[in-house]
Amino acid sequence: MTTETTSTPDPNTNPAPTPNPNPSSLIHPRREPFEHGLLPIPKLIFPDPTPTLIQLKQQLSTHNRVSSPLLADSLQISTDHARLILDTLASVLHSDSDPLVKARSDEVDSVGADLRDLILFLYIQSYKKLLPRTHKDAAAVADVWPSTSAFDGYLSALSPLQLVRSNSRRPSQADEEAHQLSYLKKSTWLTFSLFWQSLWKAKEKEKEKEKEKEKSLWFVLSMEGFEHLGFLLQFGDKGSEVVTLSQAAPFFANSDPDMPAVPAPATQVHDWISQNIASALETYY
Repeated sequence: MTTETTSTPDPNTNPAPTPNPNPSSLIHPRREPFEHGLLPIPKLIFPDPTPTLIQLKQQLSTHNRVSSPLLADSLQISTDHARLILDTLASVLHSDSDPLVKARSDEVDSVGADLRDLILFLYIQSYKKLLPRTHKDAAAVADVWPSTSAFDGYLSALSPLQLVRSNSRRPSQADEEAHQLSYLKKSTWLTFSLFWQSLWKAKEKEKEKEKEKEKSLWFVLSMEGFEHLGFLLQFGDKGSEVVTLSQAAPFFANSDPDMPAVPAPATQVHDWISQNIASALETYY
C-alpha cells in the first residue's frame, strides 16, 4: 500500500488529552452496510473476524486495490462470489468519489476495491442481525424448523407456526442501531488495529559515558485511515444533517492547509470514538 509521507508527533511528549464526545450530534452506525451489505456467503462469517482480517490485510498489503480474482484466491471462494462482494461494496460505500462507485460493470475488476474499505466490509459480514423476541413455544418447533443465520433477516427467524401464534415485534430502528453500535463498541480496539501505522523510533543517548539505544513502539492513525472508518460510523442520521467522522473529529488539525495532516495517536482517536459510541448508547436505554 502507498505510504503517506507525513510529519509525526514526538512519542516522548505527553499526548494531548482525549477530547470529549461530539456535543452537537450523536454518532450512528451507517445503515447501508448493515442493512444491504450482509451477504449469504458462509465463508465470510469468521469465528474470530479481526485476527483473520488482520492476516488477510497483511497478505494483500502490496495491493492498494483488490480485484475479484485476487479476492477469490485470498478467501478461497468462487470468482462469482468475489464479484458479488465488490458489487455490493460499491453500492454501500460512504464515498461517492471512490473509483469503484463510478466504475462500469466491465471496469470493476480493473478498478478493484480499496483494501481498507474491503476489510471493513468483510468485518461486518460476521455481524448477526438483531432478531425479534420469539414465541414461548419456540423450543417446541425448533426441532422441525431450521435455525436462523446472520443474513436470514426478520421473517426467517420465525417458523410459520410462530408467526401465527406469537406477539413478537420486529425490532425498531433504535433497537437495531443500539445492537449495531454495541457490536462495533466491543471490537473498536481490534478494528482500529486494521488501520494503525506502527512507527519505530530509535534514540541514542549518553548515560554514564555509555550509549544506550532506546526503541519505543507506538501507534498512530493517519487522517486517510481515519476517514475510511466512516464506512461504519457517522454523526447524524437520515432525516437530519449527516456529518462525516473526519468533519466531526477534533484531530488532524493543521495550521498550514498545504501541509499533510499530522497523524493522531491511535489511543486518543480510539477513546474519542468509544466515548461517542457510549454516549449514543445511553440514549437507547
